[in-house]
Amino acid sequence: MALKFLLDENVDKAYQYQFLRQSPESVMWVVGDPGAPPRGTLDPEILIWCEEHDFILVTNNRKSMPVHLNDHIAIGRHVPGILLLNVDFSIGRNLEELFLIAEYAFEDEYQDRIVHLPLPENLE
Repeated sequence: MALKFLLDENVDKAYQYQFLRQSPESVMWVVGDPGAPPRGTLDPEILIWCEEHDFILVTNNRKSMPVHLNDHIAIGRHVPGILLLNVDFSIGRNLEELFLIAEYAFEDEYQDRIVHLPLPENLE
């Protein structure tokens, strides 16, 4: 089954545009898109939505997301994964990492985990 990504509302929509331009068969929604959580949804509710709809969250929220994930797991919930964009990378470089994940990730590889981009094996 192909991975589905949900971009946090604070992530530049250029990620969605460029990702889908290169991979039109993929699913990448942004908070606020039809079918996605509305803008302003609190992070704990976004994690519940991602769990219920099987979306990996892509965010730049490095500060509070680990706390939200720990709280989410502590109440017996799960999340398909959280990917943290690298603020020192260009959109294109972060997208390269997302393409690799979309293409090669194993099922549940990122479940209940926060992964900082780049992937460890892609450090230059």
